[in-house]
Amino acid sequence: MKSNSRNNIHLSDVAKMKRPPAFTTMVKPVGATCNLDCSYCYYRDKAEIYSAPQNRMTDDVLEEYVRQYLEAVNLPTVTFCWHGGEPLLAGIDFYRKAVELQQRYAAGRQIENTLQTNGTLVNDEWCDFFSENNFLVGVSLDGPEEVHDAYRRDCGGAPTFGKVMQAVEKMHNRKVEYNILATVNSRSEGRGKEIYRFLRGISNFIQFLPVVVYVQLREGRRPLIVSPDVEGATPAPWSVSARGFGEFMCDVFDEWIKCDVGSRFVQLFDITLANWCGVPPSLCAFCETCGDAPVVEYNGDVYSCDHFVYPEYRLGNILSSTLVEMYTSQEQQAFGRDKREALPMECKRCTYNFLCRGECPKHRFATSQRGEPYMNTLCEGYKLFFRHTDPYMRHMKMLLQKERPPMEVMHWARERNKTI
Repeated sequence: MKSNSRNNIHLSDVAKMKRPPAFTTMVKPVGATCNLDCSYCYYRDKAEIYSAPQNRMTDDVLEEYVRQYLEAVNLPTVTFCWHGGEPLLAGIDFYRKAVELQQRYAAGRQIENTLQTNGTLVNDEWCDFFSENNFLVGVSLDGPEEVHDAYRRDCGGAPTFGKVMQAVEKMHNRKVEYNILATVNSRSEGRGKEIYRFLRGISNFIQFLPVVVYVQLREGRRPLIVSPDVEGATPAPWSVSARGFGEFMCDVFDEWIKCDVGSRFVQLFDITLANWCGVPPSLCAFCETCGDAPVVEYNGDVYSCDHFVYPEYRLGNILSSTLVEMYTSQEQQAFGRDKREALPMECKRCTYNFLCRGECPKHRFATSQRGEPYMNTLCEGYKLFFRHTDPYMRHMKMLLQKERPPMEVMHWARERNKTI
């Protein structure tokens, strides 16, 4: 995704450049290494970038990362995001060391840790560590057993649903704070209400992540997941269709709006309401620009984004450059502006642009009606969702303006649906 953004700098961009750095990092302590072989995993192929046998972050790189990140981010609360691959493969002593280093360099600031796991390695010892150190754990769970196990299997082809559910039970019993990340893939289509009803019984916080993957087929090898810059890629069979994703989220919303507002939190709904109210959304995909969440690989390499870990998006290495230098570089700032500048005119003129902002550049494989590239593949689905939720979002915005809780929308929604 490239544009002429180096020449199109807005006042908001200038203001951002003048502010003290405020960014997050997603750190990969074991790179792409994982004990699962999920069909749709966009990160597993990154292992091919590195040929070295060492794929665990060393103590020296860990300390340099923690020190640089805390020096770079001038905020009262600093959040560390541990990701993978499967980050638990780094071992519990690695995270004990990380917590120790965080306290050493925190300079009185509050530290928060989030960690995304497939859940299959979680045991009592991990639960005690998470609970004692206030980790927020994201667990990947796609839905009921037949949905989850369709694409989330281990390296031997065995299903993983049972292990994930055991992990959830252990975390619940030991009071670990956790939420659910569920992909919306081809097996999810048409099952929005069923999947939501299942997941809402497991966690009050759910993130639905659409799977839109394009691949290059390779004989005798796993298909290679490629970036939007690669020509000739084909949709993977596990990808969700645009309309299927929109209908899925509408079905989930119809359940949520009648009985769960204020008690269950679905990330897309929170983000949409934030944009309706003019509040910066919590997810970069729905911001006007991006580039505020670079990735730190296990060897200290830094890339523009978790979804753009390709050689052309490598910014440098923390052992030879600082995170601040890489974050404020022309390359990274241009990458962030490209999200806005590469949008087709059809998107810029769209009624829902203020809600969508073109969504994530990783999904921009389509072409606009005028033949412009970088149209979001999920456009039809998002339009369906934004149109469907429009009256409810307006009502919740009105409630907030009157300093009333958004949960009051539930009675209004139930009465409204009686007359539709």
